[in-house]
Amino acid sequence: MNKITTPPTLIMIFGATGDLAKRKLFPSLYQLYLKGSLEKRFAVLGIGRREWTNEQFTQHVRDSLENSSHDQDRIDSFIEHCTYESHDVEDSSSYIKLKERADELDQSFDLDGNRIFYLAMAPEFFGTITDHLKADGLTDTEGFCRLVIEKPFGHDLPSATALNKQIRQSFSEEQIYRIDHYLGKEMVQNIEVIRFANALFEPLWNSRFISNIQVTSSEVLGVEERGRYYEKSGALRDMVQNHMLQMVALLAMEPPISLSTDEIRSEKVRVLRALRPVEGKEVDDYFVRGQYGPDENGEIKGYRENSNVDSDSNTETYVAGKVMIDNFRWAGVPFYIRTGKSMSVKSTKIVVQFKDIPMNLYYNKEHSLDPNLLVIHIQPDEGITLHLNAKKSNLGTDTDCIKLSYSASSVDGINTPEAYEKLLLDCILGDATNFTHWDEVRHSWSFVDKISEHWESTKDETFPNYPAKSMGPAKSDEMLAKDGFEWWPVGEQDLEE
Repeated sequence: MNKITTPPTLIMIFGATGDLAKRKLFPSLYQLYLKGSLEKRFAVLGIGRREWTNEQFTQHVRDSLENSSHDQDRIDSFIEHCTYESHDVEDSSSYIKLKERADELDQSFDLDGNRIFYLAMAPEFFGTITDHLKADGLTDTEGFCRLVIEKPFGHDLPSATALNKQIRQSFSEEQIYRIDHYLGKEMVQNIEVIRFANALFEPLWNSRFISNIQVTSSEVLGVEERGRYYEKSGALRDMVQNHMLQMVALLAMEPPISLSTDEIRSEKVRVLRALRPVEGKEVDDYFVRGQYGPDENGEIKGYRENSNVDSDSNTETYVAGKVMIDNFRWAGVPFYIRTGKSMSVKSTKIVVQFKDIPMNLYYNKEHSLDPNLLVIHIQPDEGITLHLNAKKSNLGTDTDCIKLSYSASSVDGINTPEAYEKLLLDCILGDATNFTHWDEVRHSWSFVDKISEHWESTKDETFPNYPAKSMGPAKSDEMLAKDGFEWWPVGEQDLEE
């Protein structure tokens, strides 16, 4: 990332003693500092329930940076911009003290009254905090005020609507930055460039030439200590409502008339509005749910054996679905999505499968042409692979599949910015393109709620239906087989050295 100078800013992190701040926020802000995007005129005000001294907090920040950064030469100078305030989110007197501290930092670092409120806390506090920020005067400033909110934004459409209504009493839609960290990933942001900057792909990006698109996000870790949260969310709410549908929207959107925030968001909303709704028994034709059990060797425990999980839980840890977009461009093209916990590989990957050519001149009984594929590797590898057919090096006319690969990981190495680093920079700059608008949240919840209602009203008696360290239940493969397709492998190394 080239040096981008940011305006002076006070970054107030609610939940600064928590895991998210330590693993992601402090390291990302430090990287911006190292790159010169944050210079002298910035301050980080950590806010938490713990009665920490300033020294305890700065040691907490130091531990975070020493564990995450290769360049530790400027940690001391960065920490000079960090301070802490213990806080009770429900007590107005705490906000009055917070306002006094913010005003002091504004004067000390010459911040022009610019403030970012980052709520790295449990969602049940979002409304309370925003009410107090407005009522107790922290938003009364001559500079900009922006609110950053982590997911989940509600647990269904009614709760999301109520939360949005409450927050909007204190902040306008333009001031609200709803983080989906997938939108900060390098290759997710590259989807638009691959599509709209290449004459090779844009004319083919429609139902005439594409047979199906597969989006996989698999994790090798199980639920671990998140049982209490996961029992309330499940994979559908945790991954599909936000990350998976956001990637589908980027893959399916029409070319915007410009790269402005409003135009890109508008096109994504049109995709989400065009999602074919599925409800009732119809859900079983379009979606598969799974829950992992112990692995085949009995070394890894199943989901129901985790702490804070019901021993007869009906919560899904895996979702696969066929998403149809009922518009002119995508009529008849299935977007297959799958995501799960405790799977055999960690991978987020998009596979675009192009239709077969009308007649295979190179067909014989022993050999048929492989389909052309465009593979977008999002994590852990970053890059692109194009699968083509070419003649084998022999005297005949047999063909072989070749791969044209670009690996962003090997080219950029450790200089590739982390997702939170990009999103924090965007927020400081006031660029909301890679944050979700309320209309996106509303339409995605509307789609997902119908599936949730059916699953919650019908118990899946086959649970657990896939062993830990596998790629999910057999029904997922059967769903694609009915359409004449199969899941493309995501575990092998497609990016050649």
